[in-house]
Amino acid sequence: MKQFILLFMLAFGSFSAAAFTDPTELGTITGQVMDMEFKEPIPYATITVTTPEGEMVTGAVTSGDGSFAVEKLQDGSYIFKVQFMGYKHFSKEIEVSGGNREIKIGTIFLEAEVAQLDSVDVVAERSTIEQRIDRKVINVGKDLTTAGASASEIMNNIPSLSVDQDGNISMRGNDNVRILVDGKPTNIPAAQLLKQIPSTSIKSIELITNPSAKYNPEGMSGIINIILHKNSNLGFNGNLNSGVTVGENVRYNASLNMNYRTGKVNFFTNLGTNGGKRENHGIINNFTQNYTEVIGFYSDSESYLFKIGLDYYIDDKNTFSFYTNQNLYTGEPRGEANILFNSTAMENIYQDFFLENDNSTQTYNAVFKRDFEKDGHNIIFEVDHSITDDAEVARFEYSGAGANEYNSYRDKVEDDISNTNFNIDYENPLSEVSKLELGAEARLRSSTNDYRTTNTNLEDALYDYDNNIYSFYSTFGQSFKKWSYQLGTRFEHYAVEAILDGDLIYENDYFTLYPSAFVSYKFNDMKTLQLSYGRRVDRPGLNQVNPVREFSTPRITGVGNPELDPQFTNSLEMNYTHNFQKGSFTGGVFYRLIEDEISQVLIIDPEDPSRMLLTYENWNDNTAYGVELSGRYKPFRWWSINPSFEYYNSTEKGVVGDVYQEVESSAYSLRLNQSFEVTKKLTLQMFGLYRSSTELLQINPEEFYFINAGARYNFLNDKATLSLNINDIFDTQEFTFYSDVPYSQRGNFQGDSQNVYLGFSYRFGGGKNKALDRKQRDDNTNSGGGIF
Repeated sequence: MKQFILLFMLAFGSFSAAAFTDPTELGTITGQVMDMEFKEPIPYATITVTTPEGEMVTGAVTSGDGSFAVEKLQDGSYIFKVQFMGYKHFSKEIEVSGGNREIKIGTIFLEAEVAQLDSVDVVAERSTIEQRIDRKVINVGKDLTTAGASASEIMNNIPSLSVDQDGNISMRGNDNVRILVDGKPTNIPAAQLLKQIPSTSIKSIELITNPSAKYNPEGMSGIINIILHKNSNLGFNGNLNSGVTVGENVRYNASLNMNYRTGKVNFFTNLGTNGGKRENHGIINNFTQNYTEVIGFYSDSESYLFKIGLDYYIDDKNTFSFYTNQNLYTGEPRGEANILFNSTAMENIYQDFFLENDNSTQTYNAVFKRDFEKDGHNIIFEVDHSITDDAEVARFEYSGAGANEYNSYRDKVEDDISNTNFNIDYENPLSEVSKLELGAEARLRSSTNDYRTTNTNLEDALYDYDNNIYSFYSTFGQSFKKWSYQLGTRFEHYAVEAILDGDLIYENDYFTLYPSAFVSYKFNDMKTLQLSYGRRVDRPGLNQVNPVREFSTPRITGVGNPELDPQFTNSLEMNYTHNFQKGSFTGGVFYRLIEDEISQVLIIDPEDPSRMLLTYENWNDNTAYGVELSGRYKPFRWWSINPSFEYYNSTEKGVVGDVYQEVESSAYSLRLNQSFEVTKKLTLQMFGLYRSSTELLQINPEEFYFINAGARYNFLNDKATLSLNINDIFDTQEFTFYSDVPYSQRGNFQGDSQNVYLGFSYRFGGGKNKALDRKQRDDNTNSGGGIF
């Protein structure tokens, strides 16, 4: 009965707890470590306490907000020291005695050894990867080889992530991942979104592999949160970035970040653009049907990102913020497929297609935050509305066999998507060791797909797909000396309906419960073990449920399945973190149980046995597991090493041809990132990646590797930076595969991966005294949709 009452009170936010105290006569040192220039917390700084003779007594590591506590000190004299890479050491003599056992050392400001760029571009040097309690944070600013035209080009450098030849991203070997920008969802498809965001606009990337109940539960693999540069320094500040990539084609990128803070108002803007040409060529040899298919893809695109907004500090307790994002994209991809039969009895087939794609997304966000008297006690109201208009005109031309049947034709597809979110988030630290969080959210989404064609064998179609989601969450957590835990529950009501040409073809309405649990044990200040559980959902995307033909080649037609059910994932994860003086080690394992898994199927077209249909079906339950290891080590002041290893295993199920297939798929990756500080102004870096071969349902990708190298030089009193990267030095980044079902075939594709990037960055403005954070949007653990 007591357990039932506890769970009931947790779910509805009426649980309270008293603080626990542990009286002691031993000494304690508390304080906070901050960056001297930017006035920002420094997490994972090393705290050591030694005797005056240098003998180690104890130590600690600063938390995410820079705070620390060193406990259980006997009476005596000590040397207290704070150390962190890239900063000058801080040391102080401490005396613990009967009348001075609670030493509050206050805020310690560390001075950078080498002057760094302002926070609008690069923060003072931190580890490339930071492991926090519920996420992994990659600070891309110091990673030389991440510089490039767009966000898509840096993702392969990040552990747990991979990007294929088409720009589709996956995390932990699975592409069911949710992408946020500054904690906010977007209507833009992931592959297109990553190409639209200039890499120089990115401050950090957060990987949340097992989100709690506070988060929107969509995305089996978890969440990728892209944090754009922000600044709220007093006065006028800005940063200009530009770059050019030269390979088989030329691409460009540029961004301008500006901020003006005066009085109670802070104005900010982020402007970015990138574009240029890309190519991808491939050959597929089909041994069953005895032909060779030569494929080429060419694209010429431009994208623009505009972000502008303001913060109004009404008083010390109330803040109002507003911003808008405007994303514009235009592209003219072209493709060709030439099927060459090795028998004179068969006539060759040639297909050429031309696309004109215009995409615009408008996002408007308003936030009001109210702080109460108690520190950390607040309530946040947020509204986020986005509209996406996507228009695509495609021309298909055929020659050879079947040309009279298909002819040349023209498709026009218009997608209109509207997404509106309402959020209320409440946070209350009930005591020194207890914290309660409550939230409610409404997500209203509607989409219309208007398909028009001149192909006499096909019909025009108007497809509407609408869904509404209403949810409520509650979490409660406590922290003791070594143990901490958090329990949470999210209730959701989901309703969807699909209408094709005025007829209702599918509808569903259901309630779902999403629990989560986190338990953490701190062996000491350097070693932590964490165990977590979460339940998530993958609801079918618009392309997966749209029954209107998505694409067509001489051999394959792609269509959606409007009757797809969502798939649910129960994920169990364990992580271990060990910090030491010259670096850190993180190891993790995860296990997933997937219910009603959505799988892509390739079946023979019942209306034309010579063709295939690519669509989606729900299959039985499935399992997946994996291991991830990463480290950071600095053997010398001038040399930093960041290795990582990932292994993933899952079972692939589905129908290929007309045969049910079940394949056990396993793959591993190795990455190594090294940085060499030649002088205080010049730094070199080298990055390498190896990915093993694996077996998938339809194809078996073979192994590949690539190596990148980079250099960074600071000048003009460190206000300017010049970057030079050489990517895919040995031209080995190609996708090669073989397949036995439904046909025996082998193929390989290679894009414009071998190139040289030259980038320039310049910081201007004089504001140094940082103002108040922009509350909701600057707190990356507290950004909308119940995200804290």
